[in-house]
Amino acid sequence: MPVLPGAEPFHHEGGEVGVLLCHGFTGSPQSLRPWAEYLAGRGLTVSLPLLPGHGTRWEDMQLTGWQDWYAEVDRELRALRERCSRVFVFGLSMGGALTLRLAAKHGDDISGIVVVNPANKVHGLAAYALPVVRHFVKTVKGITSDIAKEGGVEIGYDRVPLHAAHSMRTFYRLLDGELPQVTQPVLLLRSPRDHVVAPVDSARILGRVSSVDVTEILLEQSYHVATLDHDADRIFEESFAFVSRLAPGAGKEAGAGQASQQEGTATGG
Repeated sequence: MPVLPGAEPFHHEGGEVGVLLCHGFTGSPQSLRPWAEYLAGRGLTVSLPLLPGHGTRWEDMQLTGWQDWYAEVDRELRALRERCSRVFVFGLSMGGALTLRLAAKHGDDISGIVVVNPANKVHGLAAYALPVVRHFVKTVKGITSDIAKEGGVEIGYDRVPLHAAHSMRTFYRLLDGELPQVTQPVLLLRSPRDHVVAPVDSARILGRVSSVDVTEILLEQSYHVATLDHDADRIFEESFAFVSRLAPGAGKEAGAGQASQQEGTATGG
């Protein structure tokens, strides 16, 4: 299936410090594209993959699960490690959960992580109903474009495939037990007015990771997809400052390399 316009993956060959960005459930790289381009413009090597089953049509996502999504970011991380001397991982929503698992599994191979409105649990009745309902109901209403900024649009599915949602629930339960293995520096940014991920998810994550170097920042002007919202610039600046603190000199190669999508030269979108 062709990828939705604007949902293409993004890669940039920059300097010796690399960043892997992980997008969220039913979303696409478009939600993180401005962030990726900001980092690329400061000379970092950037990888923003498209998760399997995403960015095309929701029917494709029904055939995938958390193991597929995690395998993709794991592969991209290993490729960055071969190319770069230091690697950081950033993620939004479920992408934040993928980021945390990479941190738990890869240890010192990751220099630090940045998570924006990270998800940790499927809450409410949905959590109990999913194992059964998914066999009778294929989809429910989508969760994309929770953005306060007028005109803000997230490219993603208008339906949530319930088989995939059940797999995501399973993944969150697995990850919760692995959070104490996370020891890297953590920057967590969250929106108090998030209509997709409950605030308790961030509190749970911060309470269970073993990291000593932890910073939490509130994004008062944004909803869930804060990377496309009023606080986007702050996210970009704080994350780059985080990288620069842990990898001094990371931004000195600004302008190096050339941005590209999976299939060729970037033209925007």
